[in-house]
Amino acid sequence: MKLTEKQLEQIRNQIKRVKACGNPYYTERFKNINPEDIKTQEDFENLVPFCSKQDLRDAYPLGLAAVPDEEIVRIHSSSGTTGAPVIIPYTQKDVDDWAVMFARCYELAGITKKDRIQITPGYGLWTAGIGFQAGCEKLGAMAIPMGPGNTEKQLQMMQDLGSTVICATSSYALLLAEQVEARKIGNNIKLKKGIIGSERWGEKMRERIQKIFGIELYDIYGLTECYGPGIGINCTEQTEGIHIFDDYVYIEILDPVTGKPVEEGQVGEITLTTLVKEGAPLFRFRTHDLAAFVPGKCKCGRSYPRITQILGRSDDMVKVKGNIIFPSTIEDVIKTVPGTSSEYRALIEHVDGKDQITITVEVEGGVDRSEVAITIAYEFKQKYNLTPLVKVVGIGELPRSEKKTKRIEDTRYN
Repeated sequence: MKLTEKQLEQIRNQIKRVKACGNPYYTERFKNINPEDIKTQEDFENLVPFCSKQDLRDAYPLGLAAVPDEEIVRIHSSSGTTGAPVIIPYTQKDVDDWAVMFARCYELAGITKKDRIQITPGYGLWTAGIGFQAGCEKLGAMAIPMGPGNTEKQLQMMQDLGSTVICATSSYALLLAEQVEARKIGNNIKLKKGIIGSERWGEKMRERIQKIFGIELYDIYGLTECYGPGIGINCTEQTEGIHIFDDYVYIEILDPVTGKPVEEGQVGEITLTTLVKEGAPLFRFRTHDLAAFVPGKCKCGRSYPRITQILGRSDDMVKVKGNIIFPSTIEDVIKTVPGTSSEYRALIEHVDGKDQITITVEVEGGVDRSEVAITIAYEFKQKYNLTPLVKVVGIGELPRSEKKTKRIEDTRYN
């Protein structure tokens, strides 16, 4: 997307501010950059350096703070499961801006102050739960701040309070839906919409959650490093893509290898620059999330830039016998095979001197399991010139998660 004059001015102002704040992280990053030299899109792309997750980790704990300590009202953190955690400081303006964006997400999904919003993502250092709640309160709707887990209590509150919106990871939304189905309490559930985020999910999973709950599902986007969830969502024109709030963030989609912009409609890596964030502004942060721009204007009439659903992560990619495999690679095969559910696991091993991928997939009762296994192996071979071992189990036999689900395990380098 092209930078507007207003966005360029906001970026120049941000660079001026961080160069003057005295923080060594920003001083070093921009020591040879004069903000006034950034006059065009080309200047921005040539002069402003990329920022990586490792850069943020290296600044642990509060090396990203671009304001004095007394202006920091809150911190959030990434999980740190793949390295040192990243600590993100927030000013009061950052907190308020995030709530405004999140309330906007609810509005784009057709949610109003008459709704009752059940919030199941985690609270605490993680950005999710508190972001969902702040946006809900900004909107004026009723927040039901359940947090993660305790499925028994979740279902009780869902029924007793008449929740109309569920906020969850796709994994936990599926777990709750399957519990509603198993307990035959669907008639007691008043849900109309689901706001789903934190992990990518395939069409099979979407269809299963929608079918059981009978609700509309919306993809919310965001990440801890950039406010948190709530910087974008798809609107009530369901298939028109995720709107990104370009009055707060500037989005690029780049070739993961070259770092150059891809052609409109091509898949690349989402790269974000915050335009007004105070506590820890980001400049060209490479998220590793993969998506493509959706061209044209949305049927809803809004002019925000749009992206596709997140298609995967560049760091989720594994290579097996010369083939690049993403979760979406496996999902694209499974979804074409009748009787399969959305749930699968893939195990990649080095066995007897060669790589082997084993895919375990769930199927509905009454389905010929051997036929499913043969079909998946055949389709995989046809599409990717790679033949997996396929194991078939019944619905619910693979473990469910209250958070995110790890679908591909690669043990070759352990």
